[in-house]
Amino acid sequence: MSVKNDAPDSQFAYVVVAARRARQLMSGAPPLVENPKSRQATRVAQQELKRGLLEFEIPARPGDEDEEDEEKGSKQG
Repeated sequence: MSVKNDAPDSQFAYVVVAARRARQLMSGAPPLVENPKSRQATRVAQQELKRGLLEFEIPARPGDEDEEDEEKGSKQG
């Protein structure tokens, strides 16, 4: 699992990250862009995400780690 700055490839992940940031903004967090184009929290969050100002992690799928372990084991043995 790695920390990313660029917008997620998945539309679902993009919406989740933007929504979480919008909630932070609505709770009083300062925007990371100097002159936001909009005052709406959702728009500001999208703007921050597109500019690569947000750090987020996309967890690995449960089955992906098992496959990686099997591949490593077969290469070693």
